[in-house]
Amino acid sequence: MGISCYFALTNRAGKCHGKPVECFPNVTRAGRAQGTTMKLDGKTVAALTLPTGKTDLIHFDSGLAGFGLRIRAGAGGKLLRTWVFQYRCDGAQRRMRIGSADVMGIEAARQAAKKALGAVANGRDPQGKKDDDKDKLTLRKGVDQFLAVKQNELRPNTIFETTRYLTGEYFEALHDKPLDAIKRADVATRIVAIAQKSGSATAYLARAKLSGFFSWALTMGMVEASPVVGAYTPPKNKPRERVLSDIELAAIWRAAGDAAFGKIIKLMILTACRREEVGGMAWGEFKADGTEWTLPAERSKNKRAHTLPMMPTMRSIIDTVPHLAGRDRLFGERSPNGFTSWAEHKAELDRRSGVTAWELRDIRRSVATKMADLGIQPHIIEQILNHQSGHKAGPAGIYNRSSYQAEVRRVLGVWCDHIRALVEGGERRVVNFQPQQTAS
Repeated sequence: MGISCYFALTNRAGKCHGKPVECFPNVTRAGRAQGTTMKLDGKTVAALTLPTGKTDLIHFDSGLAGFGLRIRAGAGGKLLRTWVFQYRCDGAQRRMRIGSADVMGIEAARQAAKKALGAVANGRDPQGKKDDDKDKLTLRKGVDQFLAVKQNELRPNTIFETTRYLTGEYFEALHDKPLDAIKRADVATRIVAIAQKSGSATAYLARAKLSGFFSWALTMGMVEASPVVGAYTPPKNKPRERVLSDIELAAIWRAAGDAAFGKIIKLMILTACRREEVGGMAWGEFKADGTEWTLPAERSKNKRAHTLPMMPTMRSIIDTVPHLAGRDRLFGERSPNGFTSWAEHKAELDRRSGVTAWELRDIRRSVATKMADLGIQPHIIEQILNHQSGHKAGPAGIYNRSSYQAEVRRVLGVWCDHIRALVEGGERRVVNFQPQQTAS
């Protein structure tokens, strides 16, 4: 909600850079009181009055932009003294009445003005919506409808991320704004702000989520055009190429520890699964005897169920996870999607391991690369990754329905032994796979 207070040089939310300047000084336009600027305190406020010939005057504080004491001539010569806060909202000048100076002291009024200034700095109108906007469809109301419709259409993780981007702080400044009043400039301003605070990758994803919402709103007749079209697009991340070395993998494993996040990291290394796939593991996804784990289709990126054998090393980790009463997820305490506290734990893991410039998704690529280095056949690696490309792409996938269970089990045995050797510093007990030789 394009809101700003009336001061000239602003470098941070709610603070003037340099000497505070007057808010509406000496303005005589119709409907607006004249203004002067001074330091407002108990002594100066007590002495303030209306100059001869004036019926309405605002004395603005030189130390807090927008805050002032309005003095008006009342009936019978009585002076009406009111604390006010003046600011700009959506290109229009607005004035907020804080309270009567006869019953509210200057410090209480100043604190109320600071709170209002904080709302302005965060892009919100401290007085809320105008009466004629109360019944309008706002961004937040539209988003709530959108999420309700998409709840059963999108994967849980997609719904979680979409909700986080659209209802969180990223577009909070626009939440109370009517949908048909949101302009391209409003969207661009938010995208730039997100990029500055959280990086271009986050801004790119936030823009994509907002664009998806407005595309839906357009089909529903909520808007006549999407304000995201043509708005600033931050640069998209280049495809990741980072492959962790054997030394880095071992360092990460050792530093991971035995808490929930550490167990997830180790299982990601052993299974080559994505973080949400492991972090969202449920007890009901395991075979009764614990020998297999099936990632259900609704949690799989390609919407295909994926079964992996639970090797002894994997089972030794799973067996240490406590069963929480009334909760099917192995990890996370409250989220229905399992573990979600990735950023804070990843930062701590970086500090302990000494491994830098990597992301959790690099584990999956590193495991696939290292398996290939061990001589494991590409089609088996793809099966472990649950990829439906390469050997199973196109017509081949229609006829070849094999899950290569025996081969996958052997390969994961080799891989688990490889990780054990890296971590313990010993020799592998299982030799490398070698490409099969064609008989001459």
